[in-house]
Amino acid sequence: MLRRRAFRIAVLGATGVALAAGVTTFASAAPFHHNPAASKPTVVLVNGAWSDAASWRGVIERLQADGYPVVAPPTGLRGLSADSSYLASYLKTVQGPVVLVGQSYGGSVITNAATGNKNVKALVYISAFAPDKGEDVKTLTAKFPGTQITNDPDAQIPTALTPVPFAKPDGTTGIDLYAKADQYRNLFLSNRVSSKTAAELAATQSPAAPETLGEASGDPAWKTVPSWFLVSKDDHVIPPATERFMADRAHSHTVEANTPHAAQVTNPGIVTDLIKKAAGTVH
Repeated sequence: MLRRRAFRIAVLGATGVALAAGVTTFASAAPFHHNPAASKPTVVLVNGAWSDAASWRGVIERLQADGYPVVAPPTGLRGLSADSSYLASYLKTVQGPVVLVGQSYGGSVITNAATGNKNVKALVYISAFAPDKGEDVKTLTAKFPGTQITNDPDAQIPTALTPVPFAKPDGTTGIDLYAKADQYRNLFLSNRVSSKTAAELAATQSPAAPETLGEASGDPAWKTVPSWFLVSKDDHVIPPATERFMADRAHSHTVEANTPHAAQVTNPGIVTDLIKKAAGTVH
């Protein structure tokens, strides 16, 4: 809002950011088949940009300890239509009710992927985008003041990101966007981890295609599916005012906390509690 990697540290997730603790990522491309007879819904976790599924590590541990089936399929970060189409296909392999959770750009992905899927019973947004039809990430980020992802609102690429060209198989040139290492700790973690930890996370980040920022959203699932929203009051990527605007518009059950953009990393307990509240309404 993605390549799976193993990280050595248990911290962050863009517009999330990623980590692990010497273990491989929790994501798997293999379908997860939920037992329809299970008493609890399956929780599907969707990471944002400059992140991977390992950013959910603390949340996954807590949910599994409470008996929830949980899975975190990878987000490709190639563009909203591509990423949401992949997730929509994946969701069709999950049997029974689903609580669908998105962080940052992952919120845009779940907003589109859940549309028309009757098994998705609740949407949970964690420091996330919840766009309406026709809106995009870049426009929503600039809707209210406060983002630190750019210091030039007219720049085509946010100034905290670096474009890196790469050769495509057809001979054309593509662009990947990386978060600048010297801004990483402040931007995603609000300086709540050590400089060493932030440097390692910046070195292992997964890039996002420019289409993740500018591609327009489709019909939003939050218009028909109940939603929950964590507004992170110390978010340096998405202005808290933007998060409140989107949460109010979606009539979400909203919790505000003094969390950074990657709340699922720094405050997995708060995130888990909100997911469990949403799951508790699913019967």
